[in-house]
Amino acid sequence: MNTSDIAGTIDHTNLRPDASTADIRQLAEDALSHGFKTVCTDSRHLPLLARIVAGSEVLVCSVAGFPLGTAHASVKAFEAERAVELGAGEVDMVLSVADVLAGEFDRVRSEIRLVRNAISGATLKVIIECGLLSNDQKRAAARVVAEAGADFVKTSTGFGYGGATVEDVVLLRNEVGPDFGVKASGGIRNRDQAVALLKAGANRLGTSAGVAIVTA
Repeated sequence: MNTSDIAGTIDHTNLRPDASTADIRQLAEDALSHGFKTVCTDSRHLPLLARIVAGSEVLVCSVAGFPLGTAHASVKAFEAERAVELGAGEVDMVLSVADVLAGEFDRVRSEIRLVRNAISGATLKVIIECGLLSNDQKRAAARVVAEAGADFVKTSTGFGYGGATVEDVVLLRNEVGPDFGVKASGGIRNRDQAVALLKAGANRLGTSAGVAIVTA
């Protein structure tokens, strides 16, 4: 797996609460220099990111309901819609993990569809926070994500509760099939990890260590 192949799967991310304008500018410059798939940050920084990467192949990504997933579904839909208005072509939303744990999958499905409808035409990735779920719950959540019209199921926020594992990527890929998106995120720090996750079935990686991964 060559460096350009890896780079083309990376959502180069900075969602730190203390991220400065200079940090976000560097994020965008890194993505342009290394050919990352997207730059991902919160909606506050989207106008700057969109201006810097305009005219390039680098896409802009943002988040909704991040990192807890506890906001009301309508709030997530508004947040996602506003992110797209500000220049995002992709949105990573956090579903309600409490609803998954309670088996309230109709509510989970309804929430995802509400966000999906708010950003028609944009790519929607749904974070299920694997570290809080049993394997059966992961499978059930992944099925609902696919049924509700999202484009990717994503392992984790990277803000606690464990990160991406090869085992979870294999499980999710087996559940959603070969044509649906699987994004691995959380704790991906080096090239060996990245390659292992891609070989396991991920087709997108969320990481703040993109530069280190592709320059190793």
